[in-house]
Order: sequence, then structure tokens, then C-alpha cells
Amino acid sequence: MRDCLETAWAGQTLYFYEITGSTNTDAKQFAKDGDLHGTVVVADTQYDAKGRRGRTWQTFPRRNLYFTIVLRPTLEADKASMLTLVMAMSVVRAIREQSGLKAEIKWPNDIVINKKKVCGILTEMILDGTSIDYVVIGVGINVNQEFFQEEIKETATSLHAESGRKYSRAALLKKILAYFEKDYETFLKGGDMSLLQKDYNAWLVNKDAQVKVLEPKGEYTGIARGINEKGELLVELENGQIETVYAGEVSVRGLYGYV
Repeated sequence: MRDCLETAWAGQTLYFYEITGSTNTDAKQFAKDGDLHGTVVVADTQYDAKGRRGRTWQTFPRRNLYFTIVLRPTLEADKASMLTLVMAMSVVRAIREQSGLKAEIKWPNDIVINKKKVCGILTEMILDGTSIDYVVIGVGINVNQEFFQEEIKETATSLHAESGRKYSRAALLKKILAYFEKDYETFLKGGDMSLLQKDYNAWLVNKDAQVKVLEPKGEYTGIARGINEKGELLVELENGQIETVYAGEVSVRGLYGYV
């Protein structure tokens, strides 16, 4: 895998497991032990995978792509959450190139095809005092999965389910890392999402559509108008006021469903 990568640093140190608890957990340990920026952990399957807000992520052997990348960015800590959006863009680019499918982004961390989830992204940050020590970004993509549990089959899909084709997980990972290396450098150049904002908004599945914002303090509806340079979702209320939504403990849904 390393021999065929098109990157200068992303994945040049790469670990593979047939099975592991969580690639995010493994990556954090490697980072703690001093592994370099760009280290990637890949697993065929995981038995303790976690998603955003503590949700579990079901995994299947020999079907899907599960990996985590270690980053050591020189960023202010409050900018680390934008790295989730950067990875989402890279995943969309790679899926579109490899499959021809119309992958889109459901803010902030899901990739969807035909309004069904095909990929989830989980970013975790470890601080050294008030500065970032390292960040890990975990990605789980349903690639060749054919069947889904009853409770998620209406909201989940895979590249195979959408196209009828089988895909090389290694080839997909290769493209994601190549695109991420470029998108990450663009992000650092701008210092925020400003240089990536146009492309991100073009792929935002619910841009200019009605959404429901679910916050711990309550919920409200509005029209999603895209992200700003900080990666926050802009939601226009009925009175014309713009609410700025920060990912955190907030969920955004379609008015009548997942998207």
C-alpha cells in the first residue's frame, strides 16, 4: 500500500490490522508514542468503533474501509474541528472519482449518496496544555457492504449498493489520502475554510433546503445557507435572521428525515 501512495507524508507510516478495537484508539496510542504527522492506521474490521456523540459504528470484515490518520497541526485549538470538514471534502472527491456516484456532505461529518449515509467521520483532539498535541481523524466508509440491519436500512447505504459494482478499498484509501494531503495544505494556507468554502458548499446536500437544528436547549427550523469560513453552518430563520451553528453537541436533520 505504501509503495503505491501518491503522497509526501499522508500514510507514509502505515499500520494495518485484520481486526482491532478502534483505529482511533490505536492512532492515539501511536501518536502518544511519538509517531509522525501523517501516520495512518487501517483495519479490516473493528469491534469497538465509535461515532460522533458516543454512537457505535457497526463494522463488517472484508467489506468496508476503516482508517484513522494522525495529524500534528500548528493550529489554535478552536480550529481543529474544521479538520472534519476538510476530510469530508477529500472523501467526497475520492468517491466521486472512483465510483462516479454523486457523493455529498451532510454537515458536519457525514457523507451521503441519494440521501443515505455512506461514511462517517470522527475527529478527536488531544491538548498539551492549551496547545494541540495531536489530532486523529477516523473515517468509516461502507464500500462493498450488501445488506444493512433493519433499523438503519432506510438511512444507510454503500458504494456497492448504489452502483452494483465492487470496489478496491486500497485504491479508495490511496485517493482519499492524496486528496486530503492537498486539501489539508490548502486549509493551512488559508488558516480556515475560506479557500475550501466554495467547493464544500457546492457539495452540501441540504444547502438552501429546510433543516431542523437539534440543540441540547431545544430545536428550531430554518434554511441551510452553507458554511462560513469557520466551518459553521449558517441557518436562515423565518424572520431572515442568520443563526450560526457550531458542530459540538448539535445535530442537523432534514425537516422530515435524516437529510
